Amino acid sequence: MIAAWRRLVRVCAGLSVLAALHAAVNTRLLRRPPALPRATDRRVTVVVPARDEAEQIEGCLAAVLDQRGVRDLRVVVVDDGSTDGTADRVAAVGDDRVQLVPGTPLEPGWLGKPHACAQGAATADETDLLVFLDADVRLMPDAIASAAAVLEEAGLDLVSPWPRQLTGSVAERLVQPLQQWLWGTLLPLRLAERSARPSLAAANGQFLVVARTAYDRAGGHAAVRGEVIEDVALLRAVKAAGGRGAVIDGSTLAACRMYDGWPGVRDGYGKSLWSAVGGRPAAATGAAAALSAVWLLPPLAALTGSRAGTVGYAAGVAGRAVVAARTGSRVWPDALAHPVSIALLDVLVARSVTGHHRGTLHWRGRALTADRAGHPAAPAGHP
Repeated sequence: MIAAWRRLVRVCAGLSVLAALHAAVNTRLLRRPPALPRATDRRVTVVVPARDEAEQIEGCLAAVLDQRGVRDLRVVVVDDGSTDGTADRVAAVGDDRVQLVPGTPLEPGWLGKPHACAQGAATADETDLLVFLDADVRLMPDAIASAAAVLEEAGLDLVSPWPRQLTGSVAERLVQPLQQWLWGTLLPLRLAERSARPSLAAANGQFLVVARTAYDRAGGHAAVRGEVIEDVALLRAVKAAGGRGAVIDGSTLAACRMYDGWPGVRDGYGKSLWSAVGGRPAAATGAAAALSAVWLLPPLAALTGSRAGTVGYAAGVAGRAVVAARTGSRVWPDALAHPVSIALLDVLVARSVTGHHRGTLHWRGRALTADRAGHPAAPAGHP
């Protein structure tokens, strides 16, 4: 039994070392925006889906309207059933480049964000680039021109500049960097650009730039109407339609504090992790077990004096630090707590899968239920 345990620890430690090496190579291949982007002649429409974003929307729009190097810019804010005065804040901006679109009630099979994004895109008939932007994101002045430059120079149809993730509480610092760490460690970035395989996709709907022709060819947000993780689903749809897309470094282009404190982290990840890990309890269990084996077993063994365990723990910390440094996250001392982050992720996955199975998941006042095919859906007419 002891010998088997030691062999398992050595295998897991070896995988941790390989993962850290892959992260180091992978993040060097991560596409980065130009320091001085040229102006884009493409017509750009920024779509901001907004539901109860009165505290965020003015800052978001101010940053969008301050963009440099975008000669033809239009902004569409879709008020998705807000009750906090979001529409009034948008109207007060007083810029003729901004259009406020009242959201319509959800149709059967649609979730809120894809529905709002689809409505915004539908108003942008004469545009070349669609930019989907969350209200809590703050763009730097050259963000859109830089993203457009990467899209054009790399011959891509969709780019997802991953914003620098701002964190405050301990829970945020433990969990938020895992987003970048997961794709930075596990997703071969350049291969993912060329491959149409659904599993080779990472995207962040906080800031997403897509060519209008590719968006329409993929079916737009109607093609991902019931997807909780609609950003990754949209990238997959673009790839399935013959396009190419990729996640790129957005740490110098945008910043976002996604959740505030443990309640926000718990509820925010609760709504979507079940889908991110495969949508089925067996897949979720397998994913959590694999992560725990590679990045929890070696540190636990290290506490008993295992040299292999110590090497595995050090590799996990190194991989976390490399990805954090490349994506604008805090490196130290946060990387040292990587095993704690993995354990907390296991808890969040379990909560999400259980909530999905019981039909108790909610987000922004809306219930996330599942239809008979297992896809998320929303009640007809729900605002």
